[in-house]
Amino acid sequence: MPIKLLFQLSWRNLWRQRRRNGILLVAIGLAVTGVFLMNSLMRGMQAEMVDAVIDNLTGHVKVLQPGYRDDPGIERGFDVDDEWREAIDETILEGWATRVVVPAVIMSERETRGIQLVGIEPDNEDISFLGEADFEGEMLSGPDDRRLVIGVELASLLETAIGRRLVLVTQGADGKNRETGYRIAGTFDADGTGLEKTYVFTGEEALQSVLSTGVVTELSFRLKEEATSPDLIAALIGIFTGLDVMTWRELHPHTAEIVTFADAAIFIYFLVIMGALVFGLVNALVTAVMERVRELGMLRALGMRPSAVIVQVVVESSLIMVSGVVLGLVLGFGLFQFFADGIDLSGFSESLEMLGARSLFVPVVRFDDVLLVMGMSLGLGVIASLYPAWRAVKLKPLDALRR
Repeated sequence: MPIKLLFQLSWRNLWRQRRRNGILLVAIGLAVTGVFLMNSLMRGMQAEMVDAVIDNLTGHVKVLQPGYRDDPGIERGFDVDDEWREAIDETILEGWATRVVVPAVIMSERETRGIQLVGIEPDNEDISFLGEADFEGEMLSGPDDRRLVIGVELASLLETAIGRRLVLVTQGADGKNRETGYRIAGTFDADGTGLEKTYVFTGEEALQSVLSTGVVTELSFRLKEEATSPDLIAALIGIFTGLDVMTWRELHPHTAEIVTFADAAIFIYFLVIMGALVFGLVNALVTAVMERVRELGMLRALGMRPSAVIVQVVVESSLIMVSGVVLGLVLGFGLFQFFADGIDLSGFSESLEMLGARSLFVPVVRFDDVLLVMGMSLGLGVIASLYPAWRAVKLKPLDALRR
């Protein structure tokens, strides 16, 4: 039997029960819409968590001295020269930065707190959250600037302001404490109070002078595409022998596990929702087959092969599923536009910080997720049609004509 005729028969059969098939079509469409929106929200969560980790002075790849993560200090620093730049492909980099990061105690006239003192080259910090933070006052003018930039939240806790002096105590390269006075150049307002309370910035060369050293404690890289990180890591391992070259996943394994879990959760959620719809599709197809017993018996008596019966039922199922998927994706994209600019969750900022996410939640649509929804929906539609098709094939033409 020509495939065109099978399609025509299947299409006409769908219109025999408009109400039943219409309800099924709407159910599939709403399910696909729900899966689409849930996927975009979870992908947005993944992207926000990854970006937050990378922006948090981590980057995609970082070079550290072995043991620095367990016991951070300037004694675990290392020398960096410009020769490494000749051995890597800088076209894959969005940027890089050397830093001196040491624990310190900061004191105002009224309060004392523990912080992370970070020596930076301001022009290179576009790869971190400093590149997007809102500033009040002045940013550091260069690596030799001996002033401080502190977070808005830390300034509030210390009851201090721009232009005032603070005292910092940290340990120098010789193991002795250094107590140095600084003036506040400006304050930064980051996305989350945790960063504002933790980090205090000064010039890299200025901090090295205070610590009596010329080394840095980290070299951080931000990539244009994370997929290129293996190439960068291989090159860096050959350059910085004896040092640890680590990705953000190794530096933040908890966040990496959550991101991996989200991939599995998306797949499981889809199977649960669409799996439930399969039962409805099977029921509708079985009912349609039983209502056409005499018709199928007559077609079989006229010479219609069992394979043609199977194809006809599968085509009916596929047509319903394709229509439902198209309807669901159209609705999903339409609703997505309302949230495309982001969802403000600032009221839950403290809880989101614990998860490594930001307060502005931006959903993300990935093309491979759309293909997954389409492919698996059609696959489940074909699977759902197998039992009704088997019931149709089992009908004997003479018995069917007697009914």
